[in-house]
Amino acid sequence: MESFVHKSVLLDECMEGLAIRPDGIYVDGTAGGGGHSFAIASRLTTGKLIAIDQDAAAIKAASERLAPLGDRAQVVRSNFSEISTVLDNLGIEKIDGVLLDLGVSSYQLDTPDRGFAYQSDAPLDMRMDQRKEKSAYAVVNTYSEADIKNILYTYGEERFAARIAAKIVERRAVRPIETTGELSDLIKSAIPAAAREGGHHPAKRSFQAIRIEVNGELDVIEPALRSATARMRQGGRLCVITFHSLEDRITKQTFAKLSTGCTCPKSLPICVCGNKPQLRIVSKKPILPSDAELTENPRSRSAKLRVAEKI
Repeated sequence: MESFVHKSVLLDECMEGLAIRPDGIYVDGTAGGGGHSFAIASRLTTGKLIAIDQDAAAIKAASERLAPLGDRAQVVRSNFSEISTVLDNLGIEKIDGVLLDLGVSSYQLDTPDRGFAYQSDAPLDMRMDQRKEKSAYAVVNTYSEADIKNILYTYGEERFAARIAAKIVERRAVRPIETTGELSDLIKSAIPAAAREGGHHPAKRSFQAIRIEVNGELDVIEPALRSATARMRQGGRLCVITFHSLEDRITKQTFAKLSTGCTCPKSLPICVCGNKPQLRIVSKKPILPSDAELTENPRSRSAKLRVAEKI
């Protein structure tokens, strides 16, 4: 197995956003290679970090990275959407901060046999948690043409979604589409030559869309943010790094909902909904990588950090 290498994006900005207390309890819901986790736990004295990830390779890498910190860090294999269950199992009632670094990791992209990359030829997989049954193979070979079109358009914002979906269904009627290379070539053939000149790889948006569908990535964001908020002490910080517009939109909208009080119609003389704001938005605009970070790590170019505080 290749080493789990993943540059920690917006590291300093996340540490500042979390406003770490040495005796606090923190959760890194997307531990990856343990970079953010190590930085958080290193700032603790009597506090504790819970590092969560659903990827077995990430669990191994984070465990090794955090081992020198002893009891200050604990690694748990789970999805960050299960944060409340993880905390219950550990006997932890309240926490002081949560970090989520959404999307796919560099390790997952750069390990061909994981099936995330359109530049290589490997079995169609794309599962972040390989215990799950649904893979990219199932999406590509069993979903209806209409569903594939909708996934590519909605999750990948792919304007040639209809052409690509039709080509997929036409090809799989002859034989199953089994590898990333086959799928990448097929997508490229479905996109007009003029639209393939310059810019991103023609399969990039479609691969992103299929990956999101396989892992249910967008479905868990709002529930996870609400669960994390409910478990935080007053003054606790919630930091979320996103890498594309769909993730950022959900995060922004959820923060807005949780920071809004009464939602009753203005025509009512008194509040009957009883809603009270749970969060204060710390970063009104997303925090972006510095020029220095962009030079050092080009993959950080689409990263956005949003920070909110429990009221």
